[in-house]
Amino acid sequence: MANQKLNSRARLEACISDSRLDRTPVALWRHFPVDDQQAEKLAAATINYQRNFDFDFVKVTPASSFCVKDWGVLDAWNGSSEGTRDYHTYVIHNPEDWLKLTRLDVNKGYLGSQLKCLELIIRELGPEVPVIQTVFNPLSQAKNLVSRDLLLVHLRRYPDAVEAGLRIISDVTRRFIEAVKNTQAAGIFYAVQHAQYGLLSSNEYLQFGKQFDLEVLESARELWLNILHLHGENVMFDLFRDYPVQVINWHDQDTPPSLAEGLEQFPRVVCGGLQREKTMVLGTPEQVINEARRAIRETGGKRHILGTGCVVPITAPFGNLMAARQSVENR
Repeated sequence: MANQKLNSRARLEACISDSRLDRTPVALWRHFPVDDQQAEKLAAATINYQRNFDFDFVKVTPASSFCVKDWGVLDAWNGSSEGTRDYHTYVIHNPEDWLKLTRLDVNKGYLGSQLKCLELIIRELGPEVPVIQTVFNPLSQAKNLVSRDLLLVHLRRYPDAVEAGLRIISDVTRRFIEAVKNTQAAGIFYAVQHAQYGLLSSNEYLQFGKQFDLEVLESARELWLNILHLHGENVMFDLFRDYPVQVINWHDQDTPPSLAEGLEQFPRVVCGGLQREKTMVLGTPEQVINEARRAIRETGGKRHILGTGCVVPITAPFGNLMAARQSVENR
């Protein structure tokens, strides 16, 4: 007898609890450049995307600057295929500038606008479609306040100043998550960018990353669909096995560990299986389906959400996106 068809929320809850599934959950997310500068436009673009593809959860993907613009950072849309914006004005130049960061009001400015966007999406899609809000970890936000290269200089030469700044960023982020919880969001998508051996050592990440991550994630503990994203190559996967999240997502098609290895190492759910450039952008629908089904076989169809290792480029063909969605049906 066929499994009873589940709605998206029930399907993800079953996946998290390792219960019987009607099919593998699937979700792909992307940026919406230009639209991401206004709450109403980003909400409309996100809702339209979900209406087209009916993914099992909706990741709200604002420009990364949404959480730092209220401190004075400026960025611009220059046509990136990922849909991301380029930073051109930073607010931290000297070590003492870290101490000048103010504790933002999360209900005002760009942070408040993002909360409004989240509310609009949740209201329109209803309770059966889980919606999660992107949250960048404090170290990622710090990078966008000072620039990637100068951050590494400061944390090695002026660690006390950087830690003071990270404490302020962490406080604001925790209060933003508290406000996210009031919108009835299912969880957060917690983006970590510096846990790469090509950027930091393990000890450096423990000092400047993990201690603040755990403080921030404590605010999200009540939520049921928190996803940890490890961005980049040669990630420090071992450092994240104990993070209090339900799902882990990384560039599994580009860097170790493999999806199957990640499933063995992480005690909850893994999200991945699709290569976002070679397959989702340059491949055919048939290649997308074959790669998706290979990932499902690799995980045994358990504790796995089919997805890409990061955002799908905005150049991905409609047919490939639809193929990813249809790959989990009628296998």
